Amino acid sequence: MAITAQDVNKLRQMTGAGMMDCKKALTEADGDFDKAVDILRKQGQKVAAKRADNATSEGAVLISISEDGTNGKLIALACETEPVSNVEDFKNLAQSILDTAVATNAADKEALLASNMADGRPLTEHIVDLVGKLGEKLDVIAYENLTAEQVVAYTHSTGKLGVLVGFAGANGTDLTEIGKDVAMQIAAMKPVALDKDGVDAATMEREIEIGKDQARAEGKPEAMLEKIALGKLNKFYRENTLLNQDFVKDSSLTIRQLLEKTSKGLAITAFKRIVIGS
Repeated sequence: MAITAQDVNKLRQMTGAGMMDCKKALTEADGDFDKAVDILRKQGQKVAAKRADNATSEGAVLISISEDGTNGKLIALACETEPVSNVEDFKNLAQSILDTAVATNAADKEALLASNMADGRPLTEHIVDLVGKLGEKLDVIAYENLTAEQVVAYTHSTGKLGVLVGFAGANGTDLTEIGKDVAMQIAAMKPVALDKDGVDAATMEREIEIGKDQARAEGKPEAMLEKIALGKLNKFYRENTLLNQDFVKDSSLTIRQLLEKTSKGLAITAFKRIVIGS
């Protein structure tokens, strides 16, 4: 059957695919719109499979804080190139994924990816459809769901880095300023854990071995290597765990001291830092 411009435009409105892709799909489907939609979705699957190993170093980080301020959700939708990250369809999909996270209160990334979006279709299908349209790999590389007495968020101006910080023990203290300061500290200083107790064993062992190797290279006696390495490990804790880091806006205070100075009993319960790319 003859494929009219109106038919092509109708399919384009239904799927968001390009005009030529819509015309090809309708031609292949002999004008059957349902079959044409299936063809376009399969096209997205083919593109997704072909580009599965491609790097995704661009994208968008979006955050939502609940009205009562006790829950924060953060999603990171990544793509291959900056131009795609600026496409309206990409931005709309990222927002829809965040909206789905809020609506379903998904516990983790796996639960989020298994969710249906507002139209009843699986979230993963929406991603594959847009892959077919944009011709790039798209990937939800991170999702965080943080609950605390008060959650503060920060999104860097690039739109590719986001932070959630959970606080407890505020006792009515306004955390607007200190919350932002701590979130920006996390964004800039990249702490690996809240305190030294949160550093995993593999990281500790690696830092100890690095310390021994450095001391050995400096000609230190073998009997002193363990002691020297433990000293370097303590330095690692000071520089890489949030509560022990110097506050970037006032190096006379650690973050732990900043909290105590702000309000006795104020504590950070958890933080999440997500970045797309390096």
